[in-house]
Amino acid sequence: MFEEFDRYLNQQDRSQLTIRGYLADLKAFGTWFQQTNGEALSPVDVTPSDIKEYRQYLLTVERAKAATINRRLAALSAYLNWAVQSGQIEKNPAAGIRSVQQVNQGPRYLDRKQQFALQRAVEKELQIARLRYPKRWAARQRDCAMVVFLLNTGLRLNEAVSLKLEDVQLTDRKGIVWVRQGKGGKQRVVPLNLDARNVLRDWLNVRPEDGTDFIWIAVDGEQEQALSSRSVQRALTRIGRQAGLPTLTPHMLRHSFAKNLIDSGIGLEKVASLLGHSSLNTTRIYVTPNQTDLERAVEQIAQY
Repeated sequence: MFEEFDRYLNQQDRSQLTIRGYLADLKAFGTWFQQTNGEALSPVDVTPSDIKEYRQYLLTVERAKAATINRRLAALSAYLNWAVQSGQIEKNPAAGIRSVQQVNQGPRYLDRKQQFALQRAVEKELQIARLRYPKRWAARQRDCAMVVFLLNTGLRLNEAVSLKLEDVQLTDRKGIVWVRQGKGGKQRVVPLNLDARNVLRDWLNVRPEDGTDFIWIAVDGEQEQALSSRSVQRALTRIGRQAGLPTLTPHMLRHSFAKNLIDSGIGLEKVASLLGHSSLNTTRIYVTPNQTDLERAVEQIAQY
């Protein structure tokens, strides 16, 4: 149903993560549309009343969060805009539908205590691997290095797994990574601090020479190729559980990197450049309190 739209998104140079999200949201709408109206989804059959009813369904039946509802409506609007451009319909029936208003909150990040727990879990994982998993040592070294690397560079997951050996320059006192495939096709250079340099050097010292030039590769009997995003997420989930962080994700590490910079007094312009943001408005989310910040604020009242 969405093959042509999929091709259109790829031609627009959207990220694969964005494309997968759009298609998943559209499939959810397509299922609801067919169950509600008794007919398969087609752009010409979608009316403003359908969009309003779907919005209400998400609010009252699924009880979805505002961010989820707005994301699904945005995906649907993009699909219908494409239908207008391709001549399937005259105007977008979702154009006048209001998004769900919400109070903006900052992103989920790891506070200092949680970062300490994560660092300790990484060190413990390596100590145990040396004793119990000598054949899996390289894979455990890679996984632990990836966790620390993401926390200290703020790279997006797809940016990290796309890195090649030629994208890194390391010396005793300095290091950089050249992100060649950033979001929106933007490139940037990210300096490496001491922790990032150390874990990257430790991994490169045990990284098998398998003929591929990707930095992060599969090992231990796996098909030797660039490490998949799914493999990284599995590693983060395993190490995160050991640290008491069962919902750890690559983006939480990116958010933590940015919050650490803000808390250290680094200006928004520098943070935006390091993260690859094209607008300071995107970076300002890191000076917006999140749920944890608000909980701490109201707890302080109880002390008076």
